[in-house]
Amino acid sequence: MDAAALAASLVPSWSAVVVLFSYLGYLAAAGAVLPGKLVPGAVLPDSSRLHYRCNGLLSLLLLLVLSALGVYMGWMSPTVIADRGIELLSATFIFSVIVTFLLYYSGLRSHHKSSSLKPHVSGNFIQDWWLGVQLNPHFMGVDLKFFFVRAGMMAWLFINLSLFAKSYLAGSANLSVILYQFFCAWYIVDYFVHEELMTSTWDIIAERLGFMLVFGDLVFIPFTFTIQGWWLLRNNVELSLLAATVNCFIFVIGYLVFRGANKQKHVFKKSPKALIWGKPPKLVGGKLLVSGYWGIARHCNYLGDILLALSFSLPCGTSSVIPYFYPTYLFILLIWRERRDEARCSEKYKEIWVEYCKLVPWRIFPYVY
Repeated sequence: MDAAALAASLVPSWSAVVVLFSYLGYLAAAGAVLPGKLVPGAVLPDSSRLHYRCNGLLSLLLLLVLSALGVYMGWMSPTVIADRGIELLSATFIFSVIVTFLLYYSGLRSHHKSSSLKPHVSGNFIQDWWLGVQLNPHFMGVDLKFFFVRAGMMAWLFINLSLFAKSYLAGSANLSVILYQFFCAWYIVDYFVHEELMTSTWDIIAERLGFMLVFGDLVFIPFTFTIQGWWLLRNNVELSLLAATVNCFIFVIGYLVFRGANKQKHVFKKSPKALIWGKPPKLVGGKLLVSGYWGIARHCNYLGDILLALSFSLPCGTSSVIPYFYPTYLFILLIWRERRDEARCSEKYKEIWVEYCKLVPWRIFPYVY
């Protein structure tokens, strides 16, 4: 694609806008009407708590069926997303900017006193716009923070499926493409199977909704986490059986650590006396868990996440660093987040945290860091 064509594609077409708003409209409607488990969120500073309808898996499966029907009936092309990738990226970015300005100004005018909707204004426009003003803003009954996370994760899968369709039709869907698609699809579907675990994450509990989260959910996740898929669409990579086996091993270990650690934390928060690996949980100061994965490293879930990200890129081979953007970015992000978490926990738990660090000396990588 030459510079002129690239510049032209950055201007969203009406078809890209229709695809984007149809997708978001479907998610809003499906989230409101489809049945799902009602999960209580964390207790907020004012002792209130939100409840989340976790019907993301059903919404995803229904959208897959509707999309397959649309392709079968000839109403849409299976490559519609891949064919309009840059246009959709541009449309989604513009939408994210507009939404965050609306969130900023509506937050400033809010007179709510609840923890969810109380405005937090520093007086610095850039900071307030970037980090957000309100913790859990709603629109027509939709919790926007939870909605945007769901939209980004699901879009990641549908972009990949469109890329796979394009590869299949071109006759280039080899082992590398299949491994990449399978790993990502497993991760995303598993996310929705365990969607209720998202309600106890830091982003949902403590981060306000501003450009950082909106852009991250709607633009960064679906359009940068699929770089490997775009790379494989344009580059033929032949993996040896040994390389494929090692790749699968890294994925399995990463998944077990990531899902196991997050599930242990979630279960512990809901039921502090629940057994972990068949034994009663061990605590420091009655608050900090040192059993299971959380007795191996203080942020063992980050280790699993990094291994998973690496497994998504390994099918692309080693001829370029471009497909390794995601694991590189994630590694830097999680190191930064780990340092931020450590500072907050040290201030919150004081002597208990010092004792915890002695019992669990490794931050992310056992015997390394």
